[in-house]
Amino acid sequence: MNAQLEERSINAWPALETMVDDGWLLRFADGYTKRANSVYPLYPPTITNLEQKIAACERHYGSKGLPTIFKLTPCSQPVGLDALLEQKGYALDGVTSVQTVSLERMASPSIQTVQVYEECTDEWVNAFCRLSGKDEEEKRTMSQTLRKIIPATCYAALIHEGEVVACGLGVLEREYIGLYDIVTDPSYRKRGFGEQLVLSILQWGVDHGAKHSYLQVVQDNTPALRLYEKLGYKEVYPYWYRIRDVGVDRSSST
Repeated sequence: MNAQLEERSINAWPALETMVDDGWLLRFADGYTKRANSVYPLYPPTITNLEQKIAACERHYGSKGLPTIFKLTPCSQPVGLDALLEQKGYALDGVTSVQTVSLERMASPSIQTVQVYEECTDEWVNAFCRLSGKDEEEKRTMSQTLRKIIPATCYAALIHEGEVVACGLGVLEREYIGLYDIVTDPSYRKRGFGEQLVLSILQWGVDHGAKHSYLQVVQDNTPALRLYEKLGYKEVYPYWYRIRDVGVDRSSST
């Protein structure tokens, strides 16, 4: 299950450049989000000298002016990689819960003011960047990323009194719809808008054949954890990052 969900998440949030190296996937996206700029050790490598393999990753990321980041799960290969990275001074960062839920009995949204687009529009991108405080460079990279998504995708925006107050996207692959970039205007939080946005995305997924949903939520995001628990999501495994450059800006999304 872990590898299949990781594959779905890779497809749902593509990097601008990707390199496969003996079971490990190296992703590059101009530094926008850690998940699109990190090493995914998905499958067992044939090379047994991990020191050399890690050093090669460091050279690849260094050549692009990026810190070397590993995205790790309990199933990352080979066993002992996390301990070795820690020993080499890689800092722990961004511990995240991967959660799933069955959509068989999921509630329907109770409001009708959610616009759903099946293509990435400038209108949606502008609304998301306004709500999440993204600058023009981040907006440019995000737009490139979203337009590279291959699986079916919906871009949802919740309208209140003529203004977008919440938005997010869902990516559907192999009967699972993944939730990404769910954001609500701080002035409109604790009013149920986030829940209605999510339910609208899930409804779109059900209408297009989804039977399950997954998401990734940072473990210290208490409000989001409460919302997803209310909707029935349960953790299936965690992931975390190991970052060599401890001075890297970690404010960007996971």
